[in-house]
Amino acid sequence: MSKLKPVLGVVLVALSLAACSSNETGSSSSSAPAAATTTTAAQMGAAAAASDGVTTAADVFGGSCKALPQGDAAGGLTAMGPQPVATAASTNPLLTKLVAAVQAIPGLVDTLNTTDNLTVFAPADSAFAALGDAKFQELAQNPAALAPILQFHVVAKRYDKAGLLAAKTVKSLNAAGGDITIAGSGDDITVNGAKVLCGNIPTKNATVFVIDTVLTPKA
Repeated sequence: MSKLKPVLGVVLVALSLAACSSNETGSSSSSAPAAATTTTAAQMGAAAAASDGVTTAADVFGGSCKALPQGDAAGGLTAMGPQPVATAASTNPLLTKLVAAVQAIPGLVDTLNTTDNLTVFAPADSAFAALGDAKFQELAQNPAALAPILQFHVVAKRYDKAGLLAAKTVKSLNAAGGDITIAGSGDDITVNGAKVLCGNIPTKNATVFVIDTVLTPKA
């Protein structure tokens, strides 16, 4: 038995060293995933910051949003969300004049409904009323003059409010019309000086901002 004591001592020391080594390795490996997790979280945060412009009913802002029908009623946020933008606009009680103008341009309804990832600055009925009924009728009967104006209200990229504020300027489908400047903060946003009455409205293929003025392109 006395001869076994040194051997047992060596075995116990070896086992103790192995256990310590195992613990150190485990500690090291456990810290590695933590670093990976931190990196992943940072990547996820960056991805979230780079918004795709898609919104939900919970994201809308602006005093005129309360004028929209509630719940699943036609023209309400829940009803418009799954619909393509021209179809959704046709049910929106704030946009009856705009819808009439769009319908006056052959093929524009289909183009708006079938083009993905748009931002639409949609003049409210009050904006067209400020032009006067005679001017509106004149434009509605002259598609060649009306089309560039309507194109100036559509951007071929989808933005939500945060994306617009970050971009500061955007280009419309009417590139010759000049840049569209976004200004303001919080829920007080302007688009080339036009106030956003109800923004971040979701539709299937576009995010819509109802504005209080018809935008005028430079050319």
